[in-house]
Amino acid sequence: MTERYLSVTEVAQLLGISTAAVSAYRLPEPDATIGRTRGWKRQTIETWNAARPGRGVGGGRPRSRS
Repeated sequence: MTERYLSVTEVAQLLGISTAAVSAYRLPEPDATIGRTRGWKRQTIETWNAARPGRGVGGGRPRSRS
């Protein structure tokens, strides 16, 4: 059976974000590396994403109370 790994572009599609935004994230260690190309198993990314803090957790600019 052939193992399938997600590229950065595919990770971005899975998360619903741009590939540029993926570069700002601290992704888990890749499951495979070929040269400088990284690859992740779908389960690795799904587990990592489920454990990330939610949007707005831990700070950010306070909302105005107008």
